[in-house]
Amino acid sequence: MLTQSEENYLKAIFHIQQEVEGGISTSRLAEKLETKAASVTEMIKRLADKKLVDYQKYYGVQLTDMGRKHALLIVRKHRLWEFFLVERLNFNWDEVHEVAEQLEHIKSPKLVEELDIFLGRPEYDPHGDPIPDANGNLPKSPKKRLSQLKTGDHAICKGFNDNSSSFLKFLDKQEIGLDTQIEVIHIESFDESMTVLIDKREVPLSKTASDNIYVEHITVEV
Repeated sequence: MLTQSEENYLKAIFHIQQEVEGGISTSRLAEKLETKAASVTEMIKRLADKKLVDYQKYYGVQLTDMGRKHALLIVRKHRLWEFFLVERLNFNWDEVHEVAEQLEHIKSPKLVEELDIFLGRPEYDPHGDPIPDANGNLPKSPKKRLSQLKTGDHAICKGFNDNSSSFLKFLDKQEIGLDTQIEVIHIESFDESMTVLIDKREVPLSKTASDNIYVEHITVEV
């Protein structure tokens, strides 16, 4: 049985591994979890003793197969609860993360499975993130960061790297959501900010914003 803190560490390592290859430094993990590096080192040793992570001092930490299995279960519960809160309890998508952070630690496998069935086995949560199935398989989608597109490119919004309430409220203000169609009409060479066209509206986006929006590049016939 894992503690809530141990589960949080496994999930954090999993999320970082989706962005980078190789081992993760304790400083990177401390930044992600907003804690001290010494606390991270102590926890990593505990997880290593339980065969959930591999850790080498100068090469960083990685999940073992067993650690990844546990992490995917936590992610599965978190994203199913987010879907439930938005689709069934009428929460806004910027309100659900903290609530799901609490619900994801419920231990009942039967509850998770029945919740999945009740919701119709959704593949993606309200933010476009894939929901692992009971076997830990993740749906895949061809997506890249909006900041990687060029002037004249068209795309459809497929998810967000930043699910914080402040960023989601910013997206609501700009009327950007899942499946929103976007055309890049200008990229500023100075700071890589861009102007995009959404429903005939010109919307300015900073590099930080475009870095945190995932899109699927599409071809539009003229």
